Amino acid sequence: MVDSSKVPVSGSPGGDAGAGTGESERVWRAGRLDPMPIRKLPEAPPAIHLLGPTVFLVALGVGMGESYMWPRLVLVFGPEIRWLFLIGVTLQAMVMLEMARYAMATGESIFAGAARVFKPMMWFFFIVAILVYIWPGHLSAGAAAFEEITGIPWLVTACVGLVLVGVVFSLARVIYDLLENVLSVLIGVLVVGTAIIASLVGSWSDLTSTLTGMFAFGYFPSEALSSTWFPIVVGSIAFAGPSGMQQMWYTLHLRDSGAGMGAHVPKIRGLRHAGEQEEMPARGFMFDTDDADEMKKWKGWRRWVTFDALLLFWGITMLVTISFTVLAQAAARENPNVKTLIEGGDRDAALSAMSDSFAAVGGPVLGGLFFGFIALIGLNATLGLFDSFSRGQADMTYFFVKGARRFKMSHLYAGFLWGVIVFGILILLFGPADGPAGVLDILAFLSTFAMGAYCVVLLLVNNRMLPKPIRPKWWQNAIIGFGAVFYLGMLFYSLARFGVVVS
Repeated sequence: MVDSSKVPVSGSPGGDAGAGTGESERVWRAGRLDPMPIRKLPEAPPAIHLLGPTVFLVALGVGMGESYMWPRLVLVFGPEIRWLFLIGVTLQAMVMLEMARYAMATGESIFAGAARVFKPMMWFFFIVAILVYIWPGHLSAGAAAFEEITGIPWLVTACVGLVLVGVVFSLARVIYDLLENVLSVLIGVLVVGTAIIASLVGSWSDLTSTLTGMFAFGYFPSEALSSTWFPIVVGSIAFAGPSGMQQMWYTLHLRDSGAGMGAHVPKIRGLRHAGEQEEMPARGFMFDTDDADEMKKWKGWRRWVTFDALLLFWGITMLVTISFTVLAQAAARENPNVKTLIEGGDRDAALSAMSDSFAAVGGPVLGGLFFGFIALIGLNATLGLFDSFSRGQADMTYFFVKGARRFKMSHLYAGFLWGVIVFGILILLFGPADGPAGVLDILAFLSTFAMGAYCVVLLLVNNRMLPKPIRPKWWQNAIIGFGAVFYLGMLFYSLARFGVVVS
């Protein structure tokens, strides 16, 4: 229920009624931050659609987990191991819906929601983002695949790619609009291309075992419980869809897309067009949950995001991983010794074997095309990750660091973007990671901790900071609670049992 108390509202760029006139208005009070003025909820678009903020999660979700880490597990343990992937990606679809609940209802990011509960909790994610996402794992893995095609050293390609990403984002007028269009095209090429290649390389029996493997619940060979493989399995589950804080950043993409109350918040512009950046409102907004018409519009927005979660996100991610699992099984036939190579420590053997299965059907050109797909996946994920990291850090800095509002949001975004690019280049040239696969394994396992933590934050934010009529139901809370136990339980089990977090 909306707080019917009256508070004076000072002038702000968010369009407050009565701003600067001494008038007052109804607000929703949530936590200890500024109350949220009541605004009209925009009309929801049709539920069935093709483009939208989910393209960022698809770009991040259809990444190295689906194309690299899970095929590697399939080659070692068989397609039955994929039931863990099914659980992971389904859980992430539910998390996506709950992240969207707060973002669409308020126009705020989940980071602001966390700060409304307890500010140190938000700063925890600020620090975790820096610890986890400064590692250029996706781009380095994609660059390694590009090296297989061209012979250009992966370090050179990765460093050049990092700079190009920064230049493109800096020149864009509205960063969200550019990325949505670019990622939509790249994802379309990837999904259609891998499906076609899988149909040429694989067999009906490969497809059958892939599909039935998703339902082999409880299958967990003893080798997977070893200190070598269990951390990798845990990291792969975290990479079943977007990993780490990517779901939290999704709330910022929802805001920039104008979803729900995000329509009342300006979009972030590129550095070249920073002079056009509108000033951000000091807090989000809330709609009148006592108004039947507003609640009808809210249900329309929930249908819209549910379509995104179940058909676009879950469906596309599942389709791509099915294609790559079929390819992995074809690779096992073409290279019977690939399992031995992977178990012996050759992390890149899975990719080479799948490339060979391509080549067996269409010659060396088709074999090179496989590595082209891997390079494309690395590019997709890097575009999404670098934008998301910079967007999230800039958001928290702008709203919660004293004096930061002297800068425009565009300037803060560019600062974090180029900061992570410079660090990425330094880490690639002088860092301790053992090649692209080593960087990726570290990033995957560290992401698990962030995922368990954000499930806890979701429970607190959605059940304490939102009006009762739009809070999650008990079974939705139960699923998110299961996610917290699932991710954190695996992490601490690995620490207690093996004394390692990554292998």
